[in-house]
Amino acid sequence: MAGTNDYRIAAVDRALMVLEALAERPDQGVTQIAQRLGLTKSIVFRLLQTLEARGFVARDPQRSIYALGYRMSVLGEQAGRQRGLLAAAAQAMDALRDATSENVNLVVRDDLHSLVLATRAGRHAIRLFAEAGRRGPLHAGGGSQLLLAFAPEEVRGAVLAGELAVYTPHTVTDPERLVRTLERIRAAGYNIAMNDLDEGAFSVAAPIVDERGAAIAAISVAGSVVRLDEDRRQTYLAAALAAAAEISRRLSGQPEGAPGDRDEAA
Repeated sequence: MAGTNDYRIAAVDRALMVLEALAERPDQGVTQIAQRLGLTKSIVFRLLQTLEARGFVARDPQRSIYALGYRMSVLGEQAGRQRGLLAAAAQAMDALRDATSENVNLVVRDDLHSLVLATRAGRHAIRLFAEAGRRGPLHAGGGSQLLLAFAPEEVRGAVLAGELAVYTPHTVTDPERLVRTLERIRAAGYNIAMNDLDEGAFSVAAPIVDERGAAIAAISVAGSVVRLDEDRRQTYLAAALAAAAEISRRLSGQPEGAPGDRDEAA
């Protein structure tokens, strides 16, 4: 019977070994790294070329030595921020799920994609919810669209200039229409999406902001559109906005009831 090690990808394992070697001792050349890891110089050279192209290592062209690149710092910063976000959001996500009985998703932007950081499954017999770790588009979905609306201009431009994939007949794929949708989201301060990413599903999303007021994540209530009548629409929106405000407050370290808290919206 095959062991779990059989599922490892050798090239990925070697690339991680190279990164660990440079983390332990920066400013090494190809020969040094190859000798330390017991790999051939040609393999190490190809790994370093790939990692350098992605920004994970940086090469000193004059001395032909390598060190960890800027992408490692970015990943470290993101990992720390996401751990803090998960800790700050846990209680509010539980409370939001209990109050609505619907699925609750915590979504962040990962470059030009969305990433589901955490979920709470709803209590209905038929549930619609994204798995934690799921990457998706930015132009479809309640939390994803909201993050795109509040993203830097260059991010919005890159998404609008790229392919806007179709997920359902209701997915917004016309760039001009998407621009209007994003403007509406920014003006409202929240997003309610229906049927655009998953047929038959709704998502009511609110922004989580940092101490500077920048949207760094979205929290959403999601479920089947057959349950979203007008009363629930307003109730879910108020609950999502309140949860987002509470998480934002926790992230900023403000005491409960601080003046900066977001008012609940109807």
